[in-house]
Amino acid sequence: MNRTANGTANGTQVPALLAPSPENGDKRTVRSEVVKVLRHRRTDRGMRLEEFASRCVREGELHELVTTDHLETEAGSRIDRVGFLGFVEISVSGVLDRGDIVLVDGEPIGTLLGFDACHFPNHYNVLIHTAWTLTGPEAGLRPGSQISFRPPPTDGDPGTGRP
Repeated sequence: MNRTANGTANGTQVPALLAPSPENGDKRTVRSEVVKVLRHRRTDRGMRLEEFASRCVREGELHELVTTDHLETEAGSRIDRVGFLGFVEISVSGVLDRGDIVLVDGEPIGTLLGFDACHFPNHYNVLIHTAWTLTGPEAGLRPGSQISFRPPPTDGDPGTGRP
């Protein structure tokens, strides 16, 4: 398994990134389940970061999870280097926010960067910052894997957030 969160990548320290907005209050963890694993990556994808740092997701919706090593958060930023994780079905609705910790079966793999809406209203591409682009198999995904979007800790600790 080749999972990664902010930490080290190939021996290089990766800084803590994507601090949450000070406007954000407490919230519950959004939960989802993998329904399809994807295994490809691109260096020329051309996704565009939406202007919104948060999106509401409803139970039963399907969304695509995409990893990237890009750090840009400005609206319209071009996201080219991507790894495709797969599609998830939302099982516990809520609000996804930039800075949320993304966990696979309880293990952190990255931080929510933002959204690309090129396929909306069918689904969002949920962009996840990782030290390097990961595909579904590299992240250990399989149908039924549990993906959670957990709010980051509020005490400055770079942990995995509240349960």
